[in-house]
Amino acid sequence: MEPDWKNLPAPTFGEVIREHARERGQAIALRYGDRTTTYAQFDALTDRIAHALLREGQPGDRIAYLGKNSDVAVALILGAAKAGMVLVPVIWRLAPPEIAYILSDSTAGLLFVDHELADQAAAIEGLTARVIQTEGEVAQPGWTGFDAWLGDAPGSPPALEVDADQALLQIYTSGTTGRPKGAVLSHANATRYRKVIKDSGLEWLSSDPGETALLAMPFGHIAGAGQALLILQSGGEMIIHREFDPGATLEAIEVHGLRRLFLVPAALQIMLAHPKAATTDFSSLGYFSYGASPIPVPLLEAGIARLGCQFMQVYGMTETWGGVVALPPEDHDPARRHLLSSAGKAMPGVELRIRGTDGQLLGPGETGEVEVRSPSNLLGYWQLPEATRAVLSDDGWLKTGDAGMLDAEGYLYIQDRIKDMIITGAENVYPAEVESVIYGHPQVADVAVIGVPDARWGEAVKAIVVPAPGTQPDPAEIIAWAKERLAGFKCPKSIDFIDVLPRNPSGKILRRELREPFWAGYERRVN
Repeated sequence: MEPDWKNLPAPTFGEVIREHARERGQAIALRYGDRTTTYAQFDALTDRIAHALLREGQPGDRIAYLGKNSDVAVALILGAAKAGMVLVPVIWRLAPPEIAYILSDSTAGLLFVDHELADQAAAIEGLTARVIQTEGEVAQPGWTGFDAWLGDAPGSPPALEVDADQALLQIYTSGTTGRPKGAVLSHANATRYRKVIKDSGLEWLSSDPGETALLAMPFGHIAGAGQALLILQSGGEMIIHREFDPGATLEAIEVHGLRRLFLVPAALQIMLAHPKAATTDFSSLGYFSYGASPIPVPLLEAGIARLGCQFMQVYGMTETWGGVVALPPEDHDPARRHLLSSAGKAMPGVELRIRGTDGQLLGPGETGEVEVRSPSNLLGYWQLPEATRAVLSDDGWLKTGDAGMLDAEGYLYIQDRIKDMIITGAENVYPAEVESVIYGHPQVADVAVIGVPDARWGEAVKAIVVPAPGTQPDPAEIIAWAKERLAGFKCPKSIDFIDVLPRNPSGKILRRELREPFWAGYERRVN
């Protein structure tokens, strides 16, 4: 049976922006430093970008952006959307070899580079994409400045039909096989779902035109690029910060009267510890939402007391365009602590089920793999049909890789991560990718990577190493080796040594056995 939302109309993002330009053309769409852009100006700029893109390519092409948050980065998504192309936002903290892989795999012919990341882009070996620097004096011979690239492209809609079910974003998630996969998301994944949310009448889930919201989460994540699109879709005013800064966030709340704010719990903790937090006027805030991990009750109590707004948790993943499960404001009551350890209930239009290892559907209170069906489930993984089939069924059910259980009331409790993923400060780290790098160290005979509890970041990456015969490896040296080849957040914070790794009869490392001593005393094996 098809879900109720299956046949709902869904506009493209190009259509969404044109409608906002007609209805609220003089309203502010973006604030970035001293620059403001109205919806009418944004519509014209993104038309120009679309024309410039179509001069060099065709619908379906991938273009990449390496950089921090900016108004140009947001415009690139919409320009690509209007050209029927797909933006590949690259996490700016990745090492050059990781960036090189994403560019090669995505086949992006154009790479837009933030001026602060010019040196990092110049260090990419074998770079074949044409490089456009978004601001400042061009750093390398052969590169082109953004304004020069844009040239005299017209600020009128391209003569092109784009379908809402076409790809819009391709966001790379770390892979269990050691290589990241490009999760492909469509216009309709967001625009169809907004119709479902609006029809639900739940104010805490649905923002209105003119509401101010902050973009501070990194652009290479769904919480960055995906959130930017959702703010624009609602007709909101987006305050863009290059990256999260607690002082700047507090100032934005007060100066711009932010109505909604999304941060990961670790960022909330940092913000509340800032000296300005004691005197900031939070009266404009209506809703604070958080994701990536549950919130510790003491932090929740401190946040509610200081911010004075309603809190909500969202659970989701890149493959679901973010949140599909939510713990609503009324359940953020310290007196109902048993609910605070849950992820919440399925959002409107979302279906949840739990499946056991034998393939059978499980009932309330039974733990198995969480599966989701929703309007926002990805189209698939870029050029990986087998990987797509492994997680996405023909009738639209997505395997999340998380182990969890549903209680009798429909609240979802996440128990563990089937895919061994580590979440550290809202960054996803897969052990296999880190292990493959550490294994290359000459003094390492074998290695397993696990997540261990960390008071600040939720989890920290730890490597368990078997030394090569006759060697006594220095932990700092192994960590330095990893940092030369991986983004800093993926590198181990600590290393333990062991004579032999525990494995099952087929040779698979028993990571759960390695994790157990570090998680003893914790209610769940995620933090």
